[in-house]
Amino acid sequence: MKFSLSWLQSVLDTKADAKLIAEKLTSLGLEIESVEDASAALTKFRVARVLTAEKHPQADKLQVLSVDLGDGTPLQVVCGAPNARAGLVGVLGLPGGVVPANGMELRKSAIRGVESNGMMCSTRELCLGEDHDGIIELPEDAPVGTSFADYIGSDPVFDVAITPNRPDCMGVYGIARDLAAAGLGVLKPIAATSVPGTFPCPVDVRTDDADGCPAFYGRVIRGVKNGPSPKWLQDFLKSAGQRPISALVDITNFVMLGYGRPAHAYDLAKLNGAVVARKAREGETCLALNGKEYALQSWMTVIADDSGVHDIAGIMGGEHSGCSDETTDVLLEIAYFTPAAIARTGQALALASDARGRFERGVDPAFLDTGMDILTSLIVEICGGEASEVVRAGQPPLARKTVAYDPALAGSLGGIDVANGEQKRILAALGFEVAEDQASNWNVVVPTWRPDVDGAPDIVEEVIRVHGLDAVPSTPLPRADGVAKPTATAVQTLERRVRRAAAARGLHEAVTWSFLPESQAAHFADGEELWGLANPISEDLKVMRPSLLPGLLSAAQRNLHRGVTSVRLFELGHRYLRGAAGASDEKLSLAVVLAGEHTARGWANGKVRSFDAFDAKAEALALLAEAGAPVENLQVMGEAGAQFHPGQSATLRLGPKQVLARFGMLHPATAKAFDLDAPVAVVELFLDRIPAKKGAGAFARPHFAPPPLQAVTRDFAFLVDAAVPAGDILRAVKGADKQAITAVRIFDDFRGQGVPEGQKSLAVEVTLQPTEKSFDEAALKAIADKVVAAAAKQGGTLRG
Repeated sequence: MKFSLSWLQSVLDTKADAKLIAEKLTSLGLEIESVEDASAALTKFRVARVLTAEKHPQADKLQVLSVDLGDGTPLQVVCGAPNARAGLVGVLGLPGGVVPANGMELRKSAIRGVESNGMMCSTRELCLGEDHDGIIELPEDAPVGTSFADYIGSDPVFDVAITPNRPDCMGVYGIARDLAAAGLGVLKPIAATSVPGTFPCPVDVRTDDADGCPAFYGRVIRGVKNGPSPKWLQDFLKSAGQRPISALVDITNFVMLGYGRPAHAYDLAKLNGAVVARKAREGETCLALNGKEYALQSWMTVIADDSGVHDIAGIMGGEHSGCSDETTDVLLEIAYFTPAAIARTGQALALASDARGRFERGVDPAFLDTGMDILTSLIVEICGGEASEVVRAGQPPLARKTVAYDPALAGSLGGIDVANGEQKRILAALGFEVAEDQASNWNVVVPTWRPDVDGAPDIVEEVIRVHGLDAVPSTPLPRADGVAKPTATAVQTLERRVRRAAAARGLHEAVTWSFLPESQAAHFADGEELWGLANPISEDLKVMRPSLLPGLLSAAQRNLHRGVTSVRLFELGHRYLRGAAGASDEKLSLAVVLAGEHTARGWANGKVRSFDAFDAKAEALALLAEAGAPVENLQVMGEAGAQFHPGQSATLRLGPKQVLARFGMLHPATAKAFDLDAPVAVVELFLDRIPAKKGAGAFARPHFAPPPLQAVTRDFAFLVDAAVPAGDILRAVKGADKQAITAVRIFDDFRGQGVPEGQKSLAVEVTLQPTEKSFDEAALKAIADKVVAAAAKQGGTLRG
């Protein structure tokens, strides 16, 4: 929100300069984005009088001016402005000056062979307005030779970032109230002169939508003369970034920006019958002031007459009922609209406006009569006319909240003890009323313009921010003696460990949206009901992600389409499912996407090698091991999901039902849905399903004791059915003798000559570790018999 220092001083009696005001606003929680002073860029521009104006000898549209700067030495300036003439007092930019509008540095130069010692400037070139048809014309008595910056005076413009919880500061008066409470001046009372009506309102004003528009006030002013607004009003609006339009429109904008209260003025001649706040009807449209036509839905609140809709209530007026220079009679409308209804309508129509930004935050429901008085008095003063009586339809929600408050909370919650008297002063200055039952039991009545205050902590915030956040002492947290205890939870420790392991394996961490387009989310729903958002930030992000993979696949697609040849991404986060009774159910997961080239082409390896399902399996096992899963007990089983390529994917399970991970190649249909044309291997780890380790609370691990004797290896080759997973043979062999067998690995998978059709030969290396004494032949034979017997249970026979 922007406003000038002079506008602020019109409602706040203060001697503070712009720098002090900016610092105080930031300390109050109203962060200053910038403070700009237009006059600071005009020090090289001077008030000058044109002495003579003659035609340029080489150009029909140029003139050669003789310009007086008051020092008795006229300067020659070439000018193309049509209003340049002898006797005109304007603004001359001297060499060395920089034109604010375009950054051009002025210098002495020759224009069509005639020397020019500067430039006569327009208002647009000096960023003082939009007029570019001619140079600035100053009053005859303007002091020639004076710096133009001194002539117009310094009037800095503040740009303040208003947080969504402070609707009271969406007007200059609310900001002034905060500054006054902080001791930076005295708040002036609102200049709202009541204008009595001299005739009944000729228009029937009512509300037929009590939910969307609880209160709707109106009155007619006839006999007005519309035209340009006064300079002071135009200057105020320009400082706020608004373009002055006409007196009637400018007055409504002034009340909105000055007091945070949107209102509207209709040309009475363009209305037909009663003016009503009601729900839109099916098929109705509204041509808004921005020139766009909007299709309305039946739950939207509109302002309409007998001819149709004129306003999208609380958001934007209609183009065909607005005021013009020919307007002589106006209907003033000021209403209270329900914030949720305004926000929902604005979002559905993708229509933003200054009015919407205020109504959806919550305007002061008690400001209707005061706002009407300000509007009426300004219109009558500036445009003339005669006002009717006010019609008040409906009733605004004027009930005020009362909060039980203990002043000692300022110390316990806010961190600083503030005297009771000072707390009362601050609250009273902000508009709160304090009823003191006891020294420690206050009833604080919240003003109608503060819908954000709900409880005692909010009262503490008001007291502390005005008293001064910089006065809160820095207090160290208490620390116990001895070695500091870890503060991370088990889940945080797991996340940290897995994240570091993934990065160490060469994967790049990505952070994607928790919201997804419905089509992408449905692709990974696996039959689960999606968790939709009631108020999404956009139609493309309207459901919570049931898996981390869609976001990573979209990220991989963007990288591959921009020329990246190898993508290795992972993300650690939550997936969101519908739990019992419709509650949100968040599950911790880790996803990996491997796309493009695993190994680039080269002299050592030849052709490019793409990622495959075994790469995905390796990542899954390594990360599960780091997460503490018993990987040696995991079973490789199918049914990874419809998103995975059948035959090139699998799951890792603890038993038939406990799925800890799924991995493999992406199904071609899924790859097409995400616009991926390169081979993509993916992994999804369900970290929430990993069972906790027994004795996880032990302080330290047992000490490492190296084996006293050398290990030995034995090789076995088993003929098994080709459909038998190699992992089943590995688990069976390893479990044959758990004390002696410490490691098992497959080093060959052979199918061909010498192996029966439909079978394969698996060569297994078994590592045996003696403990008390070396193995003799009898012990080795006994272990070998156990290995063969274990393999036989899986259908394996020892190959001769």
